[in-house]
Amino acid sequence: MLVPFTKMHGCGNDYIYVNAMQHPIADPQACAIRWSDRHKGIGSDGLVLIDKSPVPEADFSMRIFNADGSEAMMCGNASRCIGKYLYERRTHPWPFPVKEGNGCQETGIRLLTLSGIKTLQLHIIDGKVESVTVDMGEPILEDESLFVGNRGMGKGIFVSMGNPHYVIFIDDVDQVGETGAVLERHPAFPQRCNIEFARIQPDGSIRTRVWERGSGITMACGTGACATAVAACLSGRADRMNDIVMDGGTLHIEWCKSNNHVYMTGPAEFVFDGEIEMT
Repeated sequence: MLVPFTKMHGCGNDYIYVNAMQHPIADPQACAIRWSDRHKGIGSDGLVLIDKSPVPEADFSMRIFNADGSEAMMCGNASRCIGKYLYERRTHPWPFPVKEGNGCQETGIRLLTLSGIKTLQLHIIDGKVESVTVDMGEPILEDESLFVGNRGMGKGIFVSMGNPHYVIFIDDVDQVGETGAVLERHPAFPQRCNIEFARIQPDGSIRTRVWERGSGITMACGTGACATAVAACLSGRADRMNDIVMDGGTLHIEWCKSNNHVYMTGPAEFVFDGEIEMT
């Protein structure tokens, strides 16, 4: 059986997207491992299934499987891509309200994830989704300052955005390639952890590299960008609005003081469509 798929990326964080409403996937863990292989498969950071929501509070749902087959709780880049996919690939009139705002049209989608319902605000110009703002909810900050034996780098800052992140501020962010795999599986993180290495740049932006649990180094991580921005604010390194510069592009993050929610804005792009055999 051939399964249609769409390859998309958000700031280089690339996933394989399957419309599970039309093409259910019986073993997504195995498919994620096989299809994500960059030499023998499609090549990606993982597999994303777009489905109908089982609860009335959300419009659609997503499930995310990393390249190693493990299921992720949330991915900001993937959620933006889903917004673009649903709007631009629809075969019927858009069922949700569309309003004019800030020189473009805007519309919203409620997306059910394993870390709760996320609201996506689509920014549309000439019928195309130019960017998406995701309400990522409130950061969880218990035990936010930890030392996990990170090779003399000092304390990192633990922030959960529905999934766990450990942010280390350091000049040499490229060390994430040497240290990320070790810290991901440190005993302090029984469910493993995403690792960010970050530094404040002269223009005030924050250069960040990320090691994602289950996928390794990725070009970008939406929840990681949010966690980095929160950690920078908590530690007095930055204010509540930041540009997070990752390997694949820049995400704008606002940690809103009035409701404590973190808002992430960034692009989403189609790469190609195809079909792959289900074995």
